[in-house]
Amino acid sequence: MFKRRNQLDPDQQAHELEHARKALITSVSEHPGISHKALLKRVSGNRSMKEQLIGELLESKTVSLDEEDRVRGYFPGQDAIDTTWREYLVHGRESEFRYRHILGLLPSNPRCKLCNVPFQGPGGSVARHLFNRRPSKLNPRMCNECEEFGAKYQGGAEVELSLMFADVRGSTTIAEGMTPTEFGKLIDRFYKATSKVLIQSDAIIDKIIGDQVSGMYVPGFVGPNHAMHAIEAAREVLAVTGHGDSSEPWIPLGAGVHTGVAYVGAVGASDGTSDITVLGDAPNTAARLSSNAAIGEILVSEATSQSAGLSIEGLERRALDLKGKTEPVIVHVMNSEASVRQTS
Repeated sequence: MFKRRNQLDPDQQAHELEHARKALITSVSEHPGISHKALLKRVSGNRSMKEQLIGELLESKTVSLDEEDRVRGYFPGQDAIDTTWREYLVHGRESEFRYRHILGLLPSNPRCKLCNVPFQGPGGSVARHLFNRRPSKLNPRMCNECEEFGAKYQGGAEVELSLMFADVRGSTTIAEGMTPTEFGKLIDRFYKATSKVLIQSDAIIDKIIGDQVSGMYVPGFVGPNHAMHAIEAAREVLAVTGHGDSSEPWIPLGAGVHTGVAYVGAVGASDGTSDITVLGDAPNTAARLSSNAAIGEILVSEATSQSAGLSIEGLERRALDLKGKTEPVIVHVMNSEASVRQTS
C-alpha cells in the first residue's frame, strides 16, 4: 500500500508514482477489456492517487483513445462498439430518449427529433456550450450525437434499411447546352430542392455528389416502416423537380428504391478522420435501379414493395438484369403521381 504523500520524501513519492503509472499502463495493455473499477483493484495504492494518475495519463495522451475508453470502462472493445452501433441504428439511443422530457423543458424549437435537445434560443446555447450538441451534417433535424460517436468509435453494424437514389438523366447533354456557370446553378438548385425532401423525410443524407443524391432510411431514425418513407421521399423528389406537371421538369430525374441488409457505420482513414456511410449489395442495387429508371420513373424493388406492404395493383412489373447482379431484380414502376396504397 502507498503511504500518505506527506509521509514520503520527494524521491520516494516520485518512485511510488512512477511505479503506479507503469502498473496502470501495463494493466490496460495486458487486459484490453478491463473496466475502470477492475483497473482500480488491480493496481495497489489509495483510490485518490490512482484516480489522479489515470487522469494524468489521459491528459498527457500516454494512453491511446482506445485505451482511454477502456480505462474509463465505457466500451470494452470492438464488439461492444458494434453492439452500440446496432442498438443506435435499429432502436435509436435509448439513453437519449430517457432525457427527452428534461431536454424538452429547455427552450426552444427547432429540436432534435430523437433526443429533443433544442437548437435555438437559450436552450440551444446551453446545448452547444455544455453538451456540444448542434444540428447534424447528416440531417439537421437530428443532433450531432451520431457524428460524434462515429468520430470517436469507428465501427458499425449490419442492419436492414431502405435506400433512395435519384439521378439526373442526360446530365452530360444538359451541360453541353449550357455555360459552366449556368449548369452549376442548375445542379445547385437540384441539390437544394432534393436535400430539403431528404431532411424532411428524416433520411441520413449519404451522398450528394455529381448529378446524384441518396438517402438512408434506418429504423432507429424513421421507425420500422422505413421502406414506405423511402418510397414517399422518391415521389416527393420527382414532384419538387417538376415531374408530373403539365410542362417538362426543370431537371430530368429517375429514382430507385431498394430495401436490404447493409453495413452502416463509421469508416475511417489513416489520418484519423471518419465518415458515416453505407456499404454492401443493398446500396449498390439501389444505385443501379436509379441509373436504369427513365425520366420521371421510380423503380421500386420487390423487397421494398414487400417491406412497405405496397399494393402493386396497376403497377408495371419489370425484371431487370443489373450490372454486377447474377439474378434479375424484380421492380415495380411508379411515378410522382401514382397513388400509394398499402395492402390490408
